[in-house]
Parts: sequence; C-alpha cells; structure tokens
Amino acid sequence: MDEIINEAIRKFHKELNGGTAALVLLGVLDKAESPMYGYQIAKHIETRTRDVDIMKQGALYPVLRSLESTGLLESEVEPSVSSPPRRYYKITGAGRGTLIKWIEIWHQTREFVDAILKGGDDE
Repeated sequence: MDEIINEAIRKFHKELNGGTAALVLLGVLDKAESPMYGYQIAKHIETRTRDVDIMKQGALYPVLRSLESTGLLESEVEPSVSSPPRRYYKITGAGRGTLIKWIEIWHQTREFVDAILKGGDDE
C-alpha cells in the first residue's frame, strides 16, 4: 500500500511541477534586472524557497528551452574566461503578456482547488 501511495505522490508531484515551472521561470525573469543563466535562476529560486525543494535544477533547463522555442524567452550565449560559456535568458514582450494571463489562471485555479478541498457547509 505504501508503494502505491508513494508512486501516486511522485506522479502528482511531477505533473504539478510540469505546470508550474514555466510560470515560476517567467516570473523570476520578469523581475530580474538583467538576463540570468540557468544556475543563477536555480539559486535565486532556492533562496526564496529554503524549506521547499520542489523544483530540481536539472528540470529547469528543458523548460527554459521550451519557453525560448515558443518566443516567451530569448537567450544569448556569453563566453566566460574561467568557466564554460553561459546561456543568459531574458523574458520577451510576449513572455510578459503570457505571464500576466498565466498569473490570472493560477489565481483562479488556486481558488478553485482551495474551495473544493476546504469543502463547505453549503450542501
């Protein structure tokens, strides 16, 4: 039984993270003062969610590439003297417009789920 529960938790976690990673990444890059590279983004997220380890650093890169391929982000590779070249990402105008809509959807979804999970005495 524990195995079934653990598998269900892993599956739910993966599906939930898949949907929220893009929203979080657009949000981080929207507030960034300058373009950021992947590790920098991961550390930024980590410092704001100290006790919650939901997004793995390796999972960010496919989402960043996906957001770039759809025009919501753009990137530029910059050489580095002391390390390999880094790909810096920044949000586009389309990314900002999408972020506004996604935030609205997120709030609606959160309110819907909270209303159902909290239940009510309306029945």
